[in-house]
Amino acid sequence: MGLIRLRVKEFAAEKGWTIKEVSERSGVIYSTLTTYARSPGMAMVDFTCLLKLARTFDVMVEDLVEVVKE
Repeated sequence: MGLIRLRVKEFAAEKGWTIKEVSERSGVIYSTLTTYARSPGMAMVDFTCLLKLARTFDVMVEDLVEVVKE
């Protein structure tokens, strides 16, 4: 099974936002975001969260996701 990493920290840094600010702007629960931001690779993520984050950062979902292991 493949693993992905979400580029939450990178996009937050580009905007000058903290993870807490991303949570407030996106509506994604803070603890979920910290898990996504810290994890080096995950097998599953909530697609609704991905959509919210992509909209918040004004990027495509594909830009937010990095494949770390296929």
